[in-house]
Amino acid sequence: MQNPAVFVPHFHWDREWYEPFQVFRHRLVAALDTVLETAEANADFRFTVDGQMAAIEDYLEMRPENRDRVAALVAGGRLAIGPWLILLDEFLCSGETIVRNLQMGWAAAADLGGSMSIGYLPDMFGHVAQMPQILARAGIEHAALWRGVPGSVDGHAFRWRAPDGSEVRTEFLFDGYDNGLDVLLVPDQIGRALGEYAEMTAERWGNDPVLAMAGTDHNAPDPQLATWLRRASSDERAITIATLDEYIRGHVRDEVSAVVTGELRSHVRGNILPGVLSVRLRLKQRMAVAERTVDHAERVNALWSGRDDSPFLSLAWHKIIESSAHDSVVGSGTDETAEQVEARLAEAAHAARAVRDAALAEPAALVPSDGYLVANPLPFPRTALVEVDVVAPPEGTVLLATVADGSTRPVQLTSKAPTVLSDERMDASQLERVLRRIHRRELFGRLIDHYELTPGSLVFHLAEVPTSGPFDLLILRREVAAAAAAHPGEWRVLTLEEARATALVPVDVPASGLASFRVEPRDQAAAPSTTFAPTTATSSLLSNGMVEVAIAEDGTLDVTGADGTVLHGVGRLVDGGDRGDSYNYAPPAQDVLVSEPAQVAVELLEDGPLRSRMRVTRVYEWPAALSSDRDLRSGQTMPTPVETLVEVRAGEPFVRVSTSFLNQSADHRLRFHVPLPEPAAVSASAGQFSVTERGLTAEGGWGEYPIPTFPASSFVSAGAANVLLDHATEYELVGEGSELAITLLRAIGSISVNIHPLRDEPAASEIPAPGAQDLGVRIENRFAVVPSATGWQGADAVALAEDFRNDVLVARGTAPAGGHLPPDATGVQVDGADVFVSSIRRVADEDRGAGIEVRLVAMSGTGSTARVTGAFTEATTVDLLGRPLSAMPVEDGLELALGPWEIRTVVLR
Repeated sequence: MQNPAVFVPHFHWDREWYEPFQVFRHRLVAALDTVLETAEANADFRFTVDGQMAAIEDYLEMRPENRDRVAALVAGGRLAIGPWLILLDEFLCSGETIVRNLQMGWAAAADLGGSMSIGYLPDMFGHVAQMPQILARAGIEHAALWRGVPGSVDGHAFRWRAPDGSEVRTEFLFDGYDNGLDVLLVPDQIGRALGEYAEMTAERWGNDPVLAMAGTDHNAPDPQLATWLRRASSDERAITIATLDEYIRGHVRDEVSAVVTGELRSHVRGNILPGVLSVRLRLKQRMAVAERTVDHAERVNALWSGRDDSPFLSLAWHKIIESSAHDSVVGSGTDETAEQVEARLAEAAHAARAVRDAALAEPAALVPSDGYLVANPLPFPRTALVEVDVVAPPEGTVLLATVADGSTRPVQLTSKAPTVLSDERMDASQLERVLRRIHRRELFGRLIDHYELTPGSLVFHLAEVPTSGPFDLLILRREVAAAAAAHPGEWRVLTLEEARATALVPVDVPASGLASFRVEPRDQAAAPSTTFAPTTATSSLLSNGMVEVAIAEDGTLDVTGADGTVLHGVGRLVDGGDRGDSYNYAPPAQDVLVSEPAQVAVELLEDGPLRSRMRVTRVYEWPAALSSDRDLRSGQTMPTPVETLVEVRAGEPFVRVSTSFLNQSADHRLRFHVPLPEPAAVSASAGQFSVTERGLTAEGGWGEYPIPTFPASSFVSAGAANVLLDHATEYELVGEGSELAITLLRAIGSISVNIHPLRDEPAASEIPAPGAQDLGVRIENRFAVVPSATGWQGADAVALAEDFRNDVLVARGTAPAGGHLPPDATGVQVDGADVFVSSIRRVADEDRGAGIEVRLVAMSGTGSTARVTGAFTEATTVDLLGRPLSAMPVEDGLELALGPWEIRTVVLR
């Protein structure tokens, strides 16, 4: 008897792509209506809903009356739902977002009867190294996927191993998630077609049944499918209809011998479309901002607030996860789709910001209004440079910051604000119009401290914190009316603000903790306490005793690290043409690379002692677009000034670099180069709970040129160069490993192009996407550069990246001015080399009450020891779905021995 065949009816549903969400949802509702009707009419029919609960949620929002019908089919094993909320792009969101995606999807499926326990990942553009551990630590033993599997896998399944050693059996959809459709083209010939397909792929199946995935994008299977398959089934080859879960758990028997470790980014059996890492920059930046904001909101809400804002936090996470879909944050959709994703991510950040600010308002109520509260979202103590608006000091005095223990800190003034906010002349009859500007005591965003009313003159004195006592608007109205009547004619109305300045203050903040300070004028002789060397600056050199940066004549940077390692030529910009699309970069056949600026100007902005800054402006002549022949760049050029802000801060072992320019050119790619002292054969980048090493090439073999541009989220390292990142991006080792190139902008004008020099087949329809050119948009990127002869671990890049990406949170105090500053407070502290803390949040258990959940990752191939301290007496290890595993002893804190690359979640009470 021949191998039996198992058909899995399903669809793949892109929530938004070449049409926006609501257009696709209209099709979704019709498709799922058909699925329910087909399943209820035929007991043999099974359906797998693409592994993502978003399709079910979106459907039931339009068809709430069908909830019980869906639940009944799930309970009967005929409708497989979950485990994900959405099918995400794994490289363009954080590891924590991946976990929350799984948690939300699993919970939503449980409400309808339970999730399919298969990590179904059918259409992602490659897969992250830690996915097997994420699945395994949620109790999921199987995965199923298509893209990215290396050529070493010659069967239909393999053991996929994470860096920590966790494994999941993985069904390899080697012919895609629609391999059964060709067999169904002629219903009367299914038996013959299936036989031919089985023969062509026999070496893949061994003794296991042939898996025929009967579905594709945005379409329900034909209602006659079960009838066709019953008719085609025979004694020679039995045909069964099953869910994907039933096939993997009930039909396959062969032992799996192939093992693949780490990320899956091979091009050998399917396109992985690496250009999505760099197209539509703003979506990547919005994702990073939204993720950071909700993370900070959860931390301060859990540790410093009594409010239950979980509905707002859940809303923020849901919108982030929706936006992480593999056709959403990647930017491969139409302009209207990209606009919707960007707005959704902004909305997620808004909801999280509201929670964060409300949580900070509670401890800020204990800080006097002439002081500031500083909250540290990171679980290790740090000295943060805080920028605040203060009253400028009188002549002959300096400003010092006083902290809670009475000691002082230095203050650096960076700018002064104008004191005259308005100077107007008007007839006395118009004075009432001026008074309408006043809302209780507020005027022009400040508060009225006092006013002076003399014949023909009204002067307002504004302050951020008034010191003159009560203010009565009704009395002012009466006095002005009387004065105007007594003195008709021209009046002068002057609005003055107290002299104000922007000040930098170094503040020591405990782990996950709170500190406060106030800024006051002091005598010149007062000496603040400092624990670090000041920054210094000359016309072309910045230094802080730990890192030094010199500006070269061409505007690039020579950066010297704490160990003496020097990186020359950092920030060389290279612009080239791009005739590709949203999925794949493609250089014109006769490309013109522009790397030399036409003009260079250097300006010293700040000279310490806490922060020193320079602005380097380089003007480039970039071609305006491609020519009518897309293998040539236009002869017309656009002079484009690129501003590079170079900054060193006291106590930081890295140089901060940000670039900014108004994009006036189309069809091009701009990259930021970091030349290496010696060529490097490997690079390493951090993201999604691991640091992944890669060589100079990628594995090809399908229809896509394996360009070795790779993803990075929090840092990328090659040789002696470590670059800390603000958001997910792409990088490449170029020049045979001599330079690290990080993409700043990839501007293209089409979702897909039919003829692509680096890809055999279209990735989608050739739909214009003019918004992806980013014309007229200011393009901004920020990095930090850490030279280190000992690589990313020697540079402590895991901790430095967290420091760089996560600013402290600052709020004005709201208690009466002049009172005592509250003592510093420490939250949860985590100590340990290369230990990354992904999440700190409040959780609730029906039996044990509220607790603080902490997720830690050993970002090291040798493991780490983490010590967790704080106000807790009990600790429980839980899995990634929050289910308790084991209690742990707590003795003056909690000590955790983490294995290599291990993800560990604990709940503290």
